[in-house]
Amino acid sequence: MERPLYPAAIHLFFRKNGEILLLRRFNTGYEDGNYSVVAGHIEPGESATQAGIREAKEEVGVRIDPRNLKIHGIMHRYSNGERIDFFAFVDTWEGEVSNMEPNKCDRLLWAHKECLPQNTIPYIRRALRLSDGQIWYDESGWEEIS
Repeated sequence: MERPLYPAAIHLFFRKNGEILLLRRFNTGYEDGNYSVVAGHIEPGESATQAGIREAKEEVGVRIDPRNLKIHGIMHRYSNGERIDFFAFVDTWEGEVSNMEPNKCDRLLWAHKECLPQNTIPYIRRALRLSDGQIWYDESGWEEIS
């Protein structure tokens, strides 16, 4: 029996003064014009924490100590195939947040999770709603293929 292989990704919820850092996607071919968070696929041989540290540096130019990246949620979702997403809080980092990928992101925005822009990607909005300090697991998108 062949075993399925799912893409895995890490999503970082940078928090500052009660707000979450959002990035508006641009020119990527996926959810362009909508807000997401610092995120990316976990590469072979890389842990979720290592991927988060790498993505933070690549996307917003900051360094994160592994002890300051706290995984708090996992989502098994269906969106053009099955996916596993890890969600982490980041409250402490080194450096100034800036847009390091203007070819993929056209705006950075700090927003309260209760006042997210209308064009926030739905699964990101859902993950933020579930992120109340407790570790959580969620399934999303499966009703579309049932």
